[in-house]
Amino acid sequence: MTKLTGMNLASITSAPTPTYDRATATVGIVHFGFGNFHRSHEAMYVDRLMESGRDMDWGICGVGVLPQDARMRDVMSAQDCLYTLVLRHPDGSLEPRVVGSVLEYLFAPDDPEAVFARAADPAVRIVSLTVTEGGYLKNPATGEFDPRHPSVLHDLADPAHPQTAFTYIIESLRRRRAAGVPPFTVLSCDNLQGNGDIARQTIVSLARLMDPELGDWIVAEVAFPNSMVDRITPATTDDDRAAVRDEFGIDDAWPVPGEPFTQWIVEDHFTLGRPEWESVGVQFVQDVRPYELMKLRLLNASHQAIAYLGGPLGYVLVDEAMCDVAIRDFLMAYMVREAEPTLGELPGIDVPTYIDTLIERFSNPHMRDTLVRLATDGSNRMATFTLPTIRENLAAGRSVTLGAAMVAAWSYYWELIGQGTITAPEIPEDVLAEAMTDAALAEMADPGAFLAIEPIFGDLASDPVFRQEYLRCRESLRQVGVHGLVASELS
Repeated sequence: MTKLTGMNLASITSAPTPTYDRATATVGIVHFGFGNFHRSHEAMYVDRLMESGRDMDWGICGVGVLPQDARMRDVMSAQDCLYTLVLRHPDGSLEPRVVGSVLEYLFAPDDPEAVFARAADPAVRIVSLTVTEGGYLKNPATGEFDPRHPSVLHDLADPAHPQTAFTYIIESLRRRRAAGVPPFTVLSCDNLQGNGDIARQTIVSLARLMDPELGDWIVAEVAFPNSMVDRITPATTDDDRAAVRDEFGIDDAWPVPGEPFTQWIVEDHFTLGRPEWESVGVQFVQDVRPYELMKLRLLNASHQAIAYLGGPLGYVLVDEAMCDVAIRDFLMAYMVREAEPTLGELPGIDVPTYIDTLIERFSNPHMRDTLVRLATDGSNRMATFTLPTIRENLAAGRSVTLGAAMVAAWSYYWELIGQGTITAPEIPEDVLAEAMTDAALAEMADPGAFLAIEPIFGDLASDPVFRQEYLRCRESLRQVGVHGLVASELS
């Protein structure tokens, strides 16, 4: 058994390891939200570049802002920021790679000044983000910046000890401006339509509350390219640690499981240059919106459907749910009937083939992805992935039957949680968990109570067509369950 550290890399022969000299690499990217997805995606692409002998000045400094990131600090410190990325192929084979592109990890609560200084360093030319869909300090119903958000109020009161990545970014930009250093690019890698635009909205809005002149400078000088990111990346389990230990003899406290498929499409707009990512499979375009819309409304919305149809049936894993013909048929019908008509032109994309590929990816029996992961932060994810499709179809006079069924299943799911039918550890974390549980339980006496959660639904709750479809599907779930609902809606 070999402990994963820089000194032990030469002893690891069971998996590819960095052949480049990490000691000569330097930090060019600071990344906030250093979780599994970043490590299976952006950090992997940088590692590919370095392995090819290019871009050794684009190493990554990961930053954790939340209290729970202390564990990542401890692991990264013990392992010299190394970790094992393990791709799970459908045939059951495992493909490991020790990733070395992360050169530093900072836990912001330990030393906020170290994070400010690192991001203000002229060598840093990109600050990237995976802070989740709900991390952008916005109202889920309106999509607008929320100046009364508790984290906003905290950071305005104590900007030297921020709770958000955005205040770290703003202060670092302020320091660069004062020193005459050009600003870095802010690159969002979150599953949001127009993620760069949303990052700009959040950062500029918060900056203007702190310093209006600085906010105007950010608008004029900082690049916020939109991007579309795609790789299914489950949470790490003890089984993953055991597999890396038993199969490859590597003692890695936090390996990263991932699927073989990966995609990254980015608008080519950077303030201070960028890595040569196109040489390792990244696609650069002038307008990423059609591609991100496709991914959000097909892949991410389907993930929500799997969670809320599969959870009430007792499924725990995504591939288990995908063995249920009713769920597979619902996904296919939803994507073809209601999601695809909202996508518009997609140059170079065969949408039917993409849909078929999604079904195959979801069905990979070796991913071991969980429904509770898909359902986590559902109040933001449904508002981002599913409700916009419903709104667009309503505006166009198209059917919203299957979208309404998905929302009804979501409400039913939280009713079952409230009743104790779905129990921990299958209960997802959500900032609106209490409100959703209460509203879902109230549905029996007050049909449509779930739609009254204003931060999620806004004026969609009062649309008569959507409301009627929702109420019908909600009652069907109570009377005949998930299989009965799907059978009636697809017949």
